[in-house]
Amino acid sequence: MAHRAVIRAARHLARTPLLVRIAFVYLSARVVTTVFLLLAAERSGPGSRFGADATIGSFVVGWDAQWYWLVAWEGYPSVLPLTPSGAVAENAWAFMPVYAYAAQIVGLPFGSWGGGALLISLAAGYLACVALHRLLRGRIGTSAAMWAVVFFAWGPLAALFQVGYAETLFLLLLLVALDLVARRRYGWLYLLIPVMAFTRPGVLAFSLYLALYGIMRWAGRCRDPLPGREIVHIVALGLLAAATGLSWQVIAGIVTGDPGAYLATELAWRRNWGVADGPFIPFEGWVQASQFWFGHWGMPPSWGPVALGLLVLAAAAALFAAPVRRLGADLRLWSASYLLYLLAVFFPQSSTFRLLLPLAPLTGALAVPRSRWYRLAVLLVCVAGQWMWIDQMYAQGSSFWQVP
Repeated sequence: MAHRAVIRAARHLARTPLLVRIAFVYLSARVVTTVFLLLAAERSGPGSRFGADATIGSFVVGWDAQWYWLVAWEGYPSVLPLTPSGAVAENAWAFMPVYAYAAQIVGLPFGSWGGGALLISLAAGYLACVALHRLLRGRIGTSAAMWAVVFFAWGPLAALFQVGYAETLFLLLLLVALDLVARRRYGWLYLLIPVMAFTRPGVLAFSLYLALYGIMRWAGRCRDPLPGREIVHIVALGLLAAATGLSWQVIAGIVTGDPGAYLATELAWRRNWGVADGPFIPFEGWVQASQFWFGHWGMPPSWGPVALGLLVLAAAAALFAAPVRRLGADLRLWSASYLLYLLAVFFPQSSTFRLLLPLAPLTGALAVPRSRWYRLAVLLVCVAGQWMWIDQMYAQGSSFWQVP
């Protein structure tokens, strides 16, 4: 009887408007995430960053959310803080202003920055689910697109929909931007790209994506005409993304009087992993991290770059898998662009999983197989991964490898 009731409920839900169905999926997922966060608060002890009296509220404003709160209340330092050795210390310049100030404005009626941050993350998460479905449904079908939304809303990183991080808002803007490019409606991108650029780092990857997209369109212009008007838009938007992506470095340099203020600030976080101070060198972070982690795990550090090379090859091969090809060449180009961007600028550690969130369109590839048992198995893995991430980053988060 229970099984039949579930089937009847599922059929009834299938007849409801799309936005209602997505809301049901999203809100039910948020209930589960809330339960996990409550359990994490109960499990948090004296050794955790949040202590024995942890609450969901302390999780919302924990970790990097504190930096966004600091930006909203104090702005950015005109004088860079220094370590005792004279190196640039961690500071607010590593965090973009849009989310910080938006949370401040939304939270004003509640007298709480954290309340505003929570509302923005929750709303942006739902709208990102809607945008993801719109982006995927014409590529893999309505049913598979809905399952992609399920995997996304219930996924291992779902706690980001309920904490004070800018990832969810950036992802919403990104999914809308990818959809606008796919539909060749370029006008709104002139407004959207600057907002993306000042929400969180990553718009330089979008500039690379537009360059590759333009090359793809040019190469296929015999099959798919490429009018001059579109060429102008693609080139102009690519340059806009590059300019706005680099502008934060310029702004930080002007305000502090140090042209290298932003890069020095970003590199300050690498000291936690024993990386010596030095200039930023693209792609060096992954090589350093591969050696660090292999040494930390008791293996020869020289194996690290070898494993890194195999990982890069595996990621490249995954983009040619049949389910990923179903997503379309443009989304594969975005995925490749963002992965290359991460490879160039990031030092991989526990935050790597969070920084993979802009690859959310790839959830469509997970949803392509039509087997019900397969999809339920993926969903169970998503939920299990969500609990593991919340437990490690919030209930037990204290060490350098437990930072969300």
